[in-house]
Amino acid sequence: MTRKLFCMFVLLTWVGALAACHASTREYAVQGPQGTIALKVTLPKGFDTVTGHCPMVILMHGIFSSKDYIPMPQLAKGLAKAGIASVRFDFDGHGKSQGRMQDMTIEKELADAQAIWNFVRSLPYVDGIGLLGHSQGGVVASMTAGRLAAAGGDVPAGMVLIAPGAVIKEACQGGKFFNARFDPKNPPEYIRCWGTMKLGREYLLTTQQLDIYGTAAAYTGPVLLLHGDHDRIVPLWCSEKYLQTYGDKATLQLVKGENHTITRHRKIVIAHTVEFFKKVFHL
Repeated sequence: MTRKLFCMFVLLTWVGALAACHASTREYAVQGPQGTIALKVTLPKGFDTVTGHCPMVILMHGIFSSKDYIPMPQLAKGLAKAGIASVRFDFDGHGKSQGRMQDMTIEKELADAQAIWNFVRSLPYVDGIGLLGHSQGGVVASMTAGRLAAAGGDVPAGMVLIAPGAVIKEACQGGKFFNARFDPKNPPEYIRCWGTMKLGREYLLTTQQLDIYGTAAAYTGPVLLLHGDHDRIVPLWCSEKYLQTYGDKATLQLVKGENHTITRHRKIVIAHTVEFFKKVFHL
């Protein structure tokens, strides 16, 4: 089956299933470079995919997380209330998507993000696309936007980065990732974080070489950076460096009392996100 026919098959199957169940959120899966990618599309209540049009935001979760963990479902709900659709998905090796966590790399997550971007662009009712990434998902979102811009094609209308975890590069270079320690020049086959989560040698080596901010800089659209001042996982300098990278195209909003997992002041984070995308999409 050609790529064009495959995309058409995915689209028709998805739209047909949605029409049949009359649900605002629909589970589905598309074929990505690493295997099946599990996703959920959330639409504004009462939205008709046949006659209507609306913008959509692609939501990207962090490492060791999934599309169904805080804050992704809550962000999807908040956006839907504002008339904005969203698609959230599990990166390879996470949640319900295929693959092993141990084989995950940023490059593979970038390929997953590109596959989701292509899927969203194929939906006839979508009239604008935004990106949102949390933690490592913020790194992937920023680099995806940069690559799309560098390619000279369609780019996101706007992007929100929540505690973007660019510190992963320094962590791998320094041989300490969460509670795991290793030789950065010769890491083992894998390390264990918190006893159960495996990160493979390829991730530990390739992350050291990422040009995160250089790649991200190609994107020239509006950016909102959100960072909790009680974040003990991703330091504030990560967002500050993104702010320097994007210049006057970006705004950094510090959320007082918020932690990295967005569990203390989630409503504030959602409110900032929704207001940003409403402005971007002229709603």
